[in-house]
Amino acid sequence: MTDDVVHPTYQSGFGNEFASEAMAGALPVGQNNPQKPPLGLYTEQLSGTAFTVPNHRNRRTWFYRIRPSVRHAWRFTEGDPHLIRTAPCREDNPPIGQLRWDPPPFPDGPTTFVTGMRTMATNGDAHTQTGMAAHIYMATESMTDTYFYNADGEMLVVPQDGRLRFVTECGVLIVEPGEIAVMPRGMVYRVELVDATARGYVCENYGTYLELPDRGPIGANGLANPRDFLYPVAAYEDFEAAGELSVKFDGRMFSVETDYSPLDVVGWHGNHVPYKYDLRRFNVMGSISFDHPDPSIFTVLTSPSPDVGVANLDFVVFTDRWLVGEHTFRPPWYHKNIMSEFMGILYGVYDAKEEGFSPGGMSLHNMYFAHGPDHDAWLKATTSDLEPEKLSDTMSFMFETRYPLIPTAYAGSIPALQDDYPSVWHSLERHFEG
Repeated sequence: MTDDVVHPTYQSGFGNEFASEAMAGALPVGQNNPQKPPLGLYTEQLSGTAFTVPNHRNRRTWFYRIRPSVRHAWRFTEGDPHLIRTAPCREDNPPIGQLRWDPPPFPDGPTTFVTGMRTMATNGDAHTQTGMAAHIYMATESMTDTYFYNADGEMLVVPQDGRLRFVTECGVLIVEPGEIAVMPRGMVYRVELVDATARGYVCENYGTYLELPDRGPIGANGLANPRDFLYPVAAYEDFEAAGELSVKFDGRMFSVETDYSPLDVVGWHGNHVPYKYDLRRFNVMGSISFDHPDPSIFTVLTSPSPDVGVANLDFVVFTDRWLVGEHTFRPPWYHKNIMSEFMGILYGVYDAKEEGFSPGGMSLHNMYFAHGPDHDAWLKATTSDLEPEKLSDTMSFMFETRYPLIPTAYAGSIPALQDDYPSVWHSLERHFEG
């Protein structure tokens, strides 16, 4: 492997129009589809949106590749989706209320990023391109001769333990815990393990593509800065060997045999491209006077809905920050929310839960089910001296969505589901002095 593949270089800038070629002269000059593309390549466009959407929402990438994708787009056979589910999905009688899971153990047999994926909850409808699915993945081996793409939604990948190497049609991304990767709809890729095993979370977004949230009164800077989002440079594969390409379509898994690598793009230009972001670069905004701001202030990426201000999906992160609010209850307040919240911990401790919520675990608080700090977190927050406090070495996240998240049969039946989770609030006693 070349050094660029082992230690890839990147281009920066969220949503930019990029151009990259792994071999000089691969990109045509002045047009997209010449009669004879350079270097004997084929021209192919991957459209992420309808052609006629407004310019600022248009997503597409032009590929210049050794063989066109249509060569392996036939004779698909339906395969085992394993424990991946797609909305609409209602299995058995899903549990309701406040739910929390310990980190599930790794499966007994070998698993890849795809075969080791388990769906925890879904909402909306992939057919109407609304809603999302929350998955976890537990991988013990690389995808050595298998490739994958998702026709149902874009994939936001949040590693919790172990690094991942995404080898895509556009190039290579290496992502570690504390970073995220986003794989666009229709993009072919292979996932390799850099470490012995890997586990983490995935949000499959059926709706509008993730974008940076409007900052409103915050202004032009802060939160996730566009320059910190990194995109691959072209790096192609040119070899002939037996392999398998899988596609998730209509919630089902199909596969087709290949006799060469489909990652044979020598040059490309466009904006429908995979990317990564280091969550530790998130510029946290918060109160410097009193009261805890709304958690929307922690939004990294958002998938808008037709209702302005009501997200199909928000990706929210809680990372290192100072707490300085005067005469203020500093953890998140108790609340019943119109949004549903799927939460996980990458490392450290979440300040609203003193115990029982560990890295690799997750919780689900659906709309209008009350939740908030457990008893010990409440006691600490109401009795400690309110000196400036630095929360360090912590990283938690939330998939927040306007629709109720329905747990899958897998999520409702695994031993990792904590039967006693609601008991963390049972010790919250009456203190009324009226």
